[in-house]
Amino acid sequence: MVKHQPLQVYEKQVLVSFITGIYGCRWKRYQRSQDDSSRWECSWFIILCSSFLLLLFWAYFWLVAQNDFDDFNCLMSSIWMHQPLTCSNSRSVYNRSGEWRDETIPILASTTVGFSYVSVLMILACFHISLGQQLNLYWLHKVGVLATLLTTISGVVSVDDIWADEWDVVFVSLQSTAPFLHIGALTTITALSWLVAGYVVRRERSNFQMMVLITYIIILMALYLAPLSFSCPCVMDSRSLKPRPDVIGRRGAPMLAPENTMVSFNRALHHGASSLEADVTLSVDGVPFLMRDRTLRRTTDVSTVFPDRQHDNAAFFNWTELRSLNAGRWFLERNPYWTVETLTGRDRSRISNQTVCSLLEMLRLVVRANSSALLNVRRPPAGHPRYRSWFTDTIWAVQKAGISQKRVTWTPDTDRGRVRGFQQTTNEKLSVAEIRKRGITSLTLHYSKASHKDIQEYLANNVSVTVYPVNEPWLYSVLWCSGVPSVSSDAAQVLRKVPYPIWLMSQNAYSFIWIASDLVSLAVVIGIFSFQKWRMSGMQNCNPEQIMLSAVPHRSNRDVNIMKEKLIVSELNNGLSSTEELSLYPENGNARYSHGDMRPSFHTEQMGC
Repeated sequence: MVKHQPLQVYEKQVLVSFITGIYGCRWKRYQRSQDDSSRWECSWFIILCSSFLLLLFWAYFWLVAQNDFDDFNCLMSSIWMHQPLTCSNSRSVYNRSGEWRDETIPILASTTVGFSYVSVLMILACFHISLGQQLNLYWLHKVGVLATLLTTISGVVSVDDIWADEWDVVFVSLQSTAPFLHIGALTTITALSWLVAGYVVRRERSNFQMMVLITYIIILMALYLAPLSFSCPCVMDSRSLKPRPDVIGRRGAPMLAPENTMVSFNRALHHGASSLEADVTLSVDGVPFLMRDRTLRRTTDVSTVFPDRQHDNAAFFNWTELRSLNAGRWFLERNPYWTVETLTGRDRSRISNQTVCSLLEMLRLVVRANSSALLNVRRPPAGHPRYRSWFTDTIWAVQKAGISQKRVTWTPDTDRGRVRGFQQTTNEKLSVAEIRKRGITSLTLHYSKASHKDIQEYLANNVSVTVYPVNEPWLYSVLWCSGVPSVSSDAAQVLRKVPYPIWLMSQNAYSFIWIASDLVSLAVVIGIFSFQKWRMSGMQNCNPEQIMLSAVPHRSNRDVNIMKEKLIVSELNNGLSSTEELSLYPENGNARYSHGDMRPSFHTEQMGC
């Protein structure tokens, strides 16, 4: 006689099936296990964590590097064209085939996809650990994680090779984001205490558990004390805030109109620029004109009008030839900043008729607007007919425009004896003593070279500082809090919408937030460890013989089910007749106790994914 007695009534675990199915392609209950993960799978979990942290840094880098996307694309353009370019801030890239291309698009797209993919796997892995499920990453995910990790590493190495100076933007950005990143990191590490506590308070003790606990405590303490190393200019008394920095329209407003054209300069003034900046080149017949590149290919139709001379230096064209070129149609056709759709029909008509702008035209506009000018004068190459008289030709154009010399700033700071009456600036970071020795009254520095301490020292010695390029509100806010009097920007229309620093708080307020967040985190961590210890001790003291196997519906869990099985096996060993056979039928398999053999034999069908 055979008796069939159901021993388990399993509840459907939809959440667990969903988590283990996506992570390891284990959708069925019999495919899952609550044993400790193998060392192989733990190694893959470490690889997954490394990929996540590296991608997190990589995504943050490109987020703050938006301020310099133009610089990156011009750098890539010089690599494509195999020639040095002066367009240090050109967003769209002109490659060998003459096509415009934004090199940041594939990078941002791949970073977004990779970070999203790895983040989902990280969340699923944390759920596995929290639910006590064995880690078993599906082989296809292993390939994806490894490919993502290697791609990111190659990207980091490439940037370090061709754009190493840009790493400085990460440290500069921390002056604005450090307090918020600290709160985010503290919240994450506090939440992870649930997983750490669940692993550490187990009944079985091991050296690895102690190592995990010590590592966690060290990281937590480091986060608690991290604000001591922060240097945030916007943590200050609001009454000490300096006036809003003036915005210099760098080549006009190149995101709204073709750079170095009259339309672009007018747009910059319309959006609140207090000064205009331009690159000055001298034509072969001695007319100073505005052009940032050494060739005319990127911003004119020289390839159509003078196809045989499109690679020639712009300084070897005469003014008549330059005036015959169109300097605006390229902007409408290639839409480098995705702003053409916002232009009216009248604006498009004006832009399509723009030509190469002379220095005289630009300075006369400055006079009418009662503004000032910053001129980056480039000496003609050797062999140029005006190689020796370039200085005189440029001075003549300035005088003819009728602008006051005090409203013109000249760079570089060469020929100081001849540039009398003009304000002279330099792009070098100099000591105060060297500045006084050279007789310089202002500096034009890249933002990565303008630290808060240096800015304060320069201003204290009556040295004016202009910082470039400043295109993002967060950077503008940091420099505002640092007391910078002026910035050079390609995005005057963006900075116009920043009437006040993005965030500003007193030292007392920040100290209160810092200490309060640390105390709350510490209390939560202690509470979680205490709860996990109480929870584990209650499970360890549970007596299997006190568990009643009844048909009364009640909520079961993994530990109760294990105790039920232990109790039944104990009863079988003590009182089951040798003439009876008992068959167990789990959800996806069966076990039989046959005559003369009290050991269970499970028969399951292994199903692949």
